[in-house]
Amino acid sequence: MAKAKEVTRIILKGLLISGGVAVATTSPRFLYNIFPKLFKITTSKIMKKRKEQKYNRSFYYLKSKDMISFEDRGGQLYISLTEKGKKQAGKYKIDDLKFRKTDKWDGKWRVLIFDIKEKHKIKREALRGKIKQLGMYKLQNSVWVYPYCFKAEMEILRNFFQINTNEMKIIVALEIENDQLLKKNFNLDKI
Repeated sequence: MAKAKEVTRIILKGLLISGGVAVATTSPRFLYNIFPKLFKITTSKIMKKRKEQKYNRSFYYLKSKDMISFEDRGGQLYISLTEKGKKQAGKYKIDDLKFRKTDKWDGKWRVLIFDIKEKHKIKREALRGKIKQLGMYKLQNSVWVYPYCFKAEMEILRNFFQINTNEMKIIVALEIENDQLLKKNFNLDKI
């Protein structure tokens, strides 16, 4: 059975993706049925794992924590994220972030460089921790390398950490001097 925290996470991510949900006030089961469909999970599979009450409790929990708001708009209940809810949903999005790998390496290195001021040290260290977790290779403290395209994922991180393009740049390089260690690290040395 799914934990309440998992249900809360699904609700917040669903609202972040959809931007809000309009619910017919005459349909109390709508909330329970719609969120599994946002994530392309079959309703029968969800029903086996989760009980309807967990969704209801999770909605009321999120409302009590000021993460979602309910608004009546002409006979429809509109549910949306508050600023606090958007922050929490953004954290979940960052937690789930992964780099996509292609079947074949195109021979180009993606280099991430950043220069984040000392007064934003916490932001800088959090970014370093996340890109390390994502599997990037550290050439220097603020220079990281990856063999596959990660522009979309970096845009998500850039927005989450509120880093501008002057503070963080992506370089696509055809060659890095003495890249044998890099190739070995990414299992590209046999190519």
